[in-house]
Amino acid sequence: MLKFTHVSQRYPDKRAPEARRRDFDEIYAPFDPERGAAQAERCSQCGVPFCQSGCPLANDIPDWLMLAAEGRMREAWERSAATSTLPEICGRICPQDRLCEGACVIEQSGHGAVTIGSVETHITETAWENGWIEPVRPAAETGLSVGIIGAGPAGLACAERLREQGHAVTIYDRYDRAGGLLVYGIPNFKLDKSVVTRRVERLIESGIAFKLGFEVGKDASLEELRARHDAVYIAAGAYAARALTCPGGGGRGLVPALDYLTASNRRGFGEEIADNGRLDASGKRVVVIGGGDTAMDCVRTAIRQGADSVACLYRRDRENMPGSAREVVHAEEEGVRFDWLSAPAAILGDAETATGVKVQIMALGAPDASGRRQPVAVPGEERDVPADMVVAALGFEPEAFPEAWSAADLTLNPRGAIRVSQGCRTSLPGVYAGGDAVRGASLVVWAVKDGQDAAKVIHDDLTANIPAEAAE
Repeated sequence: MLKFTHVSQRYPDKRAPEARRRDFDEIYAPFDPERGAAQAERCSQCGVPFCQSGCPLANDIPDWLMLAAEGRMREAWERSAATSTLPEICGRICPQDRLCEGACVIEQSGHGAVTIGSVETHITETAWENGWIEPVRPAAETGLSVGIIGAGPAGLACAERLREQGHAVTIYDRYDRAGGLLVYGIPNFKLDKSVVTRRVERLIESGIAFKLGFEVGKDASLEELRARHDAVYIAAGAYAARALTCPGGGGRGLVPALDYLTASNRRGFGEEIADNGRLDASGKRVVVIGGGDTAMDCVRTAIRQGADSVACLYRRDRENMPGSAREVVHAEEEGVRFDWLSAPAAILGDAETATGVKVQIMALGAPDASGRRQPVAVPGEERDVPADMVVAALGFEPEAFPEAWSAADLTLNPRGAIRVSQGCRTSLPGVYAGGDAVRGASLVVWAVKDGQDAAKVIHDDLTANIPAEAAE
C-alpha cells in the first residue's frame, strides 16, 4: 500500500515528437504486464477512494487496480466491465487529469497520480488478446424492441445494456460508420479506429441491428420510429457548431472544426475528399480558435498533415483553459504555438478565403459562476496573425430536433437541448434521451454513463407491467 513512495509514476512509453508528427498512429505504446502491474501496485487502496468519486461512471478503480497488481487480469477486466461498456476507449481519451487521476490521493500528496487510464486500457486490451470479451448472450429474449437514434458512445452503451436484458435493439445513425464522434471527431493518434470497430462488431454479433446512412426526419420521422419500437432512446449527440460572432465569422474562409476532423478521419479510411484542399493543412499557416479538447485535436491534426506552422488562440490563460492539460503538453511537444489571452476580433480576408485573424489581447477579470476568471479586453491592444487556414473549434450544441424530426411535442430546455425528467424521460411517452443531445457537448465518459443509466430506466419501464412469470 506504500509502493508509491518508492515506485515512480510512469505512463506507457510515448513515441518521440518527431516520429509522431509524421503519422496518425497512437502516441502511447501499451503497458507490458510487468510495468502495468507495477503501476497498479502504486494505488494505496484508500479507505475513501476519491478516484472513484472523480469518475462519472463511479468505476471500482481501487479493486481493479489491486487485481491487476496481483496478476488476476480476468477478474480485473470483469470488475472494470461491470461499470463501463467502453473501458479501453475511456482509458485512451478521458481527461484523467481532470477526473480520476486528478482526484487521486497520491497525486494530492505530491507523488504523482496512479496512471489509472493507462492501466484501465492495459486491463481491457489484455482481455481482448485473451478472448475474454465475447458477444452478449442474454439468458432470455423479452420480445420487446428498442430503437436507438445515434451510434455514438451513449447509443452504444445503452444498446449493450439493453441487449444484456434480452431486448431487441436497432441503432439508427446518419453516418456510414457506427461510432459517432469516436470515429469521425477524434483523431487516430488518440483513438485508433480499430478499437471502435471491434466494439461495434461485437454488438452486431450480439444481435444488435445497425441501420447506417439513416437520417431521422428524412428516412423516417420520430413518430414512425415510435410505432416500430416499444421504446426509443435519443442519443443523437451535439453536432451544431457554435458560431463565431466576430466580423468575418460567417464566411466560408472559416473552417468548422468538425468538418476538418471528419475529412481527416475519412482520409484515414482511404477515402478521397473533394474539398479542393480547403480541409487539408499541408503547407499552410494554420490558426485554430478555441481551448478545448476539440481544438487540441485540430492543432495536432494540422501538424500531422504537414502544416507550415500551427497556432492556437485562446482567450484565457493556460490555467483556465477547459481542455486537458496533458493534451496541451502533447501539442507543444509536436510544435504547436499557443497564444494565450488572445480572442478573435475579426477574421481577415473575404467571404471565401481567410488570410488571418485580428486578435484582441485579453486580461483576466473576476471569476464567473464556474470559478474560472472572466476574460476582458485590453483597450487598444490588437494585433494581426496571418494565416492560410483558420479553424473554429468553439464547441457544439444539439441540433433543432423537433423541427428536423417533425416532433413538435419533443420539449427542449432553455439551452436548446432535449429536456428530460427523472434522468432520461422526455416529454413524449416511451421516448428517452441522453448524452450530448441532453447535456450539450460533453465528455465521452458522461455519454457512456447516460447510455448505461438510460438502459436501466428503459428496461424497468418496459417490464413494469409484465407478469413475473412472463418476464422470466
